[in-house]
Amino acid sequence: MSALDPHDYGALRRLLVDAFHAGLEAVNPVSVVPPALPAPSAGRTFVVGAGKASAAMARAIETSWTPDLSGLVVVPHGHGVPCEYVEVIEAAHPVPDSFGSAAARRMLDLVGAAGKNDLVLAVFSGGGSSLLPLPAHRLTLDDKQSITRQLLRAGAPISDINCLRKHLSAVKGGRLAQAAQPATFVNILISDVPGDDPSLIASGPGVPDPSTLEEAREVISAYGLQVTEAVRRHLTDERNETPKPDDVVFARVRTEVVACARTFLEASASFLAKKGFAACILSDRVEGEARLVAEEQASLLRQVAADEVFAPPYALLSGGETTVTVRGQGRGGPNMEFVLALGDALGDTTRYAAISCDTDGSDGSTSAAGALLLPDTGARAAEADLLPKRFLDANDSQSFFEQLGDLVVTGPTLNNVNDFRALLVLPTQLGDGLKEQRAAIPTPNVAD
Repeated sequence: MSALDPHDYGALRRLLVDAFHAGLEAVNPVSVVPPALPAPSAGRTFVVGAGKASAAMARAIETSWTPDLSGLVVVPHGHGVPCEYVEVIEAAHPVPDSFGSAAARRMLDLVGAAGKNDLVLAVFSGGGSSLLPLPAHRLTLDDKQSITRQLLRAGAPISDINCLRKHLSAVKGGRLAQAAQPATFVNILISDVPGDDPSLIASGPGVPDPSTLEEAREVISAYGLQVTEAVRRHLTDERNETPKPDDVVFARVRTEVVACARTFLEASASFLAKKGFAACILSDRVEGEARLVAEEQASLLRQVAADEVFAPPYALLSGGETTVTVRGQGRGGPNMEFVLALGDALGDTTRYAAISCDTDGSDGSTSAAGALLLPDTGARAAEADLLPKRFLDANDSQSFFEQLGDLVVTGPTLNNVNDFRALLVLPTQLGDGLKEQRAAIPTPNVAD
């Protein structure tokens, strides 16, 4: 098999990146959105939404829907797809801006005009929460921007971030569905959250919110957030509680998650199996500090290899969302930090290879999707005097892999089902062969 030929180093790089793209194809809105569409309504049809996949999802509706459509979706800059009937607005992510706030106001007004015979198709995906920053009464966009920056820097999990976002919003936490009644409201979601909880996807504009004002206050306390007095007053007023699952506003709401990390992982596992790997999905909901997750998975890799649980080659796959508590001044994201910490924890990488990428094509706030670990990564880093621990301490994983030529650069994928990791254990002779030839092999950046 060419992917395991010790004389074909580039094939191993391509194998890892192709496994990533196999997963992306499985969650493509073109294929996953149309089967979820309901029957046309007697009245008008509005398409609204936000997130990195929302424009592609709106376009998928346009190409398969007979009646006239109108509406608007909001995407991060660079994630737009030309649509004929649905307006596409670009706004800032992950820290919200005035463009997203204005779009959220328009969206709320649009669904508020829907009648009993009308249909609202709500397409939301990862990234949607920061793209609809319409502050609740008496709050400001500055409040939301400051809180978002603090939570991101603290490495807070998405569940905590979205709990607070929902309780400070006029749109999230079911408020959009509330505004659309009595119209029929259909949520079509691509999940970027571990566990695929619809109330966490884009902070759940169209679904009930099980979280509470008290939990939102606990998030502020847990991270020592600096917030204004207006925010504190808002979160202590029970009138500002979000609508709950038993609220009548959800009587005509239907929700379907059409793609998620599990969909992606199963497709990648199938691809690797066809290439001769025994592929095992560890979990689709891994959370925690990227470097701690890397240490755990490195330990697992070594144990499985030592116990000869499987005959190599084999692959361990996982998804979910890791975080980074930023202490240094470097560049990078959770996926690059994971790969860097994985290589550091393994030490000798000659029997291993790995890829970790954010499925939206941007790891953190960087222009790379993630990075590769190859059998000779450790040796090449040593030759270039690149000490992994020094780069980890500086949160500078992007610089490390940039210098090695091991970044994965895809550009926006127009999707998001969160992190993807594939860890390969290779036959001993492959690792040895690659190690012997590393000096003669060029290592350009992987780019599409």
